[in-house]
Amino acid sequence: MPKQKPHEQQKQPKYRQIADYLRAGIMDGTYPSGQPLPSEETLAKQFSVTRPTVRQGIAELRASGLVEVMAGRGGFVRSPHSRPSLTRPRGVRREPDGRYVEADGIRWANAEGPTATRTDAPVALADLLRVPPGEPLFTYDVLQTAEGSPLRQLHRTYVPFSVLVGTRFEEEPPPPAPELYEALSALGHELHFTEHVRTRMPLPDQAEALRLPDGVPVLQLLRVTRNSDDRPLTLEELHLPGNDLELTYPL
Repeated sequence: MPKQKPHEQQKQPKYRQIADYLRAGIMDGTYPSGQPLPSEETLAKQFSVTRPTVRQGIAELRASGLVEVMAGRGGFVRSPHSRPSLTRPRGVRREPDGRYVEADGIRWANAEGPTATRTDAPVALADLLRVPPGEPLFTYDVLQTAEGSPLRQLHRTYVPFSVLVGTRFEEEPPPPAPELYEALSALGHELHFTEHVRTRMPLPDQAEALRLPDGVPVLQLLRVTRNSDDRPLTLEELHLPGNDLELTYPL
C-alpha cells in the first residue's frame, strides 16, 4: 500500500489527503489500470472520515482524469500509462465507384436525422474557410454511433453559401458528408483534405451526448476540404471521446 504523507502534510484537508494517497498509489502501480480503488467504507475507516469526504477526494481524481466511477460498482483506475482500446487511422479515400469512405472503415449510423440550419460564420471558422466573418453557411448537425462499438461522435458540417453559387445547390440544400464529397466532385472539384486536431474539455451537452465520465476531454477534429486551387469548400467539426481512443496519420 502507498505510504501515508509525512506529518507536516497531515494539516491538509482530509479529502485532499485521500486524493493524494490514492494518486500516489495509481502512479506507483499499487492500483493498476482498470482495477477498483478501495471502497468508500474502507477509505472512510482508514482516514477516520465520513463517506461524503471520501467522495470529495475521489472527485479530485475524476477531475484530473485518473479515476472513473461506475454506478453501483465504485471507482476504477484510469492509468495515464494505459493504451487505448481503439485506434483509428485517419484519412479519406475514393472508391472505384466514386464513393468517398473513411480510412478507418468504421460504419457510422446517425442516431437521428441530420439537423440542417443556416448559420453565420464565426471568426475562428471564417479564417479556416477563408470567408468573411458572418457569411451565411449551410450547417448540418448529427450524433453518430459506430457499428458494433460503443464509440460515438458529434459531427457538424459547414458549407459556405458562396461555394454553391451557380450550382443547383443554390435552390436546394447540399447533402451532408460523406455524400457531400461526391456532390462537390460532380461539380468539377478535385478534393484534398486537411485535419486540425486538439483536445479540450467538453461542453455539458457534448459530454451527455457522448456519454463521457466526469473529467474526460474530447478530441476535436476540424477537417477542411479544399479543391485543387487550395480554396476551402467545406469544414467539418467532429468531437470524439478522448479517454480510450487514439488517432493515427500517415506521414
